[in-house]
Amino acid sequence: MYLKIYFNDKPLFLCDAVDETIQPFIHHDDAIFIDELNTHTVKTIIHEMEQPSVHAGVFYHASLEELKKAFFKKFTFIQAAGGLVMNEKNEILIIFRRGKWDLPKGKSDKGESLENCAVREVEEETGLTKLKLISALTITYHTYHEGARFILKESHWYNMKVSGNQKLIPQTTEDIHEIKWVRATDLHYYMKNSFPSVLDVLQLASSMK
Repeated sequence: MYLKIYFNDKPLFLCDAVDETIQPFIHHDDAIFIDELNTHTVKTIIHEMEQPSVHAGVFYHASLEELKKAFFKKFTFIQAAGGLVMNEKNEILIIFRRGKWDLPKGKSDKGESLENCAVREVEEETGLTKLKLISALTITYHTYHEGARFILKESHWYNMKVSGNQKLIPQTTEDIHEIKWVRATDLHYYMKNSFPSVLDVLQLASSMK
């Protein structure tokens, strides 16, 4: 098993086995591989992942849970939730936020379930109502800096459906300035300017159809 954590557009795999997904990265000149777990190696791989010359990383340990615990301790951990929303025409909802095409999501409030957070955030960011949450889809991870803090965000994604011809209202206070319904066959035009984790969500959803 593995977790894939993005440092900008660069994947770091935390794993307890090297499978066919991870194997190609092991021998890349621009990838880092570490198979010893201690405080020094955790700091090292985080540092290396931020170097321009490194484009991927693999951190192996026999216990993924132990590895995850040690790695996560180095970050401020935030949970978020969002939705892959489809309408009655099987079009997918995408939003334009801070110069990138994205999917609606946001941080969970204290005591709020991830499912409720996902529905609330999608409704707030898009103006949609009466969303139907269908099923859990996947979890993605990415890192970013917020002042002096180094954040690790865990985003829970859900399949959702909506009915009717509803008006889309971008939540401009969250820097959302455009919302579109897009056919799956046209998504590639928009995903050229998106995030790797969002591409993972869309590719997974596409493979499940």
